[in-house]
Amino acid sequence: MSKIVCFGEVLWDVFPDGKKIGGAPLNVALRLSSLNNNSTIISNVGNDDLGRELIRNLKDTNVNIEGIQTTNNYKTSEVVVTLDKSGSATYTIEQPCAWDFIEHTNKLKKITEEAEVFIYGSLASRMQTTYSTLLKLISVASFKVFDVNLRKPHYNMECIIELMKYADLIKFNEEELIEISKYYNFSSNSIKKLCAHISKQTDTKHICVTLGEKGAIYYKDDKSFRNFGYKIKVKDTVGAGDSFLASFVDGIINKLNEQDILNRSCAIGALVASKNGANPKLNQNEIENLMVS
Repeated sequence: MSKIVCFGEVLWDVFPDGKKIGGAPLNVALRLSSLNNNSTIISNVGNDDLGRELIRNLKDTNVNIEGIQTTNNYKTSEVVVTLDKSGSATYTIEQPCAWDFIEHTNKLKKITEEAEVFIYGSLASRMQTTYSTLLKLISVASFKVFDVNLRKPHYNMECIIELMKYADLIKFNEEELIEISKYYNFSSNSIKKLCAHISKQTDTKHICVTLGEKGAIYYKDDKSFRNFGYKIKVKDTVGAGDSFLASFVDGIINKLNEQDILNRSCAIGALVASKNGANPKLNQNEIENLMVS
């Protein structure tokens, strides 16, 4: 069992028909756990009813919650999720909230040092306390994975660029890749060329770009691998990219070949999009059946 730490927001996704636990780092941790990894989440929740309910829910999972702090000063995060007719999600994210104030401690340092992989996102870097803690933990982490999530207005491009420089693996979606490439004053119609440019600028070995229904691209050592997607009926896209990333990291840890990593990750992401919520249960048969469809 590989030890993997996910750092950042834990929250309640509030859908029209009710709320579910979420936050990209937590979604990644939950999927990694379902893939037989030892995943730990580092975050902060409020000392309130929503925080206590969130912790109770997590105790029913296999995710290690020893890295979750509790604060009396800020409330547990809620994010309002709006789905359009195609199932694509937009998010209304409040600020500040508990996960904006993750404090650096020796306990968190030890958790990070003992992990094989440290996964962090961009949303949790929006305020200084959590951003400062993140930089300190990155400095003691082993294999570092940066999950870019550009949620306007909740990011600072200078911070994004800084966090990219530390990463061994960066995951973007296509729109994020194009926006960040513009920051480097570089444009191209070729995703491979965009990946190559960012790889050179950041000295990052692994870059993956999700393309929605068109699949994904994996760029590594000046080579690119492509999956063209799987046909599914989308229910909602919440958490699909997070499950994609969890599978991707699991594949790298287990030394699968590049194309197999990409194919399985696209299949898992697609299956999540075909179901309600960010963390539906998946079984191996449906993953394999989709991959051969």
